[in-house]
Amino acid sequence: MQTNKLRKYILISGQTEMSNKRQPKIKFKANALQLKKSMVVLGSMVKKNIKNQYRRSVLGIIWTVLNPLLNMLVMWFVFDKIFGRTSSGLFYPVFILSGTIVFNLMRGATTSSLPCMVTNYDLLTKTRVPYAVFPISQNLSALVNFGFSLIALLVLMLCCIPQGVEFHWTMFMILIPWLPSIMLFSMGISFALCSIYVRFRDIKHLYDVFLTLWMYVTPIFYSLESLKLGNTINTIMHLNPMLYYVNYVRQLLMGVVPDAITHAICYGVGILVFIVGFVIFRLSRKKFILYI
Repeated sequence: MQTNKLRKYILISGQTEMSNKRQPKIKFKANALQLKKSMVVLGSMVKKNIKNQYRRSVLGIIWTVLNPLLNMLVMWFVFDKIFGRTSSGLFYPVFILSGTIVFNLMRGATTSSLPCMVTNYDLLTKTRVPYAVFPISQNLSALVNFGFSLIALLVLMLCCIPQGVEFHWTMFMILIPWLPSIMLFSMGISFALCSIYVRFRDIKHLYDVFLTLWMYVTPIFYSLESLKLGNTINTIMHLNPMLYYVNYVRQLLMGVVPDAITHAICYGVGILVFIVGFVIFRLSRKKFILYI
């Protein structure tokens, strides 16, 4: 009897050990499968966003290059020819376009992410995809548009070589380390906005107004050096994170490597905003279905 009980105990314990060993493998395979599924959905959503942006237009995706160039021409005419604004260190059209594409990267990522949980209600309820895929896909779509805007900037710089515009090796630093820092910043804002929009739809209109104000206090059409500001206003202007992201790119275009303080500010602000936004998103995601 004791022998039979011992055998049963050994058999049961052996099966328990085998099941415990299999559990990590099963969980790993399940997580890997979920990650693969999420990446497929993410890729398809980015393609869909890019196609829908210029659906039924004659020039299609070419507008991603033409749009920043045409806007730059308008701003150049208004601020240079009418108001007589100048830039320091860069040819003025390059100065405007570089600031515009940087700000548009953040603006495009955040404004498209704001309603993404509501507009993708069917996918939220019918598929088991992590909710974070939706704001991330909007940010990646904005990143693709930024890539085309960079082409527009390079074309402009080539055309302006007779005016003294030069190419520098520092321009490669736009991709690394600058780009990850502003993407962290944009994704953090996107996570927070899409979480708040689910409950408070009026934030879309408030954010549009705020973006207009944010654009004008960011030195896109002017340089801070050209303005005569008091100490208080100057301090407030330097609290604007986009000031550092814009100036970072402009320094690279001039062949200057930004100092360690600028790197610390760009990444410090980016990581902080990302963490805060992601925490808000994680705390709110369980109630998305209730409010949508």
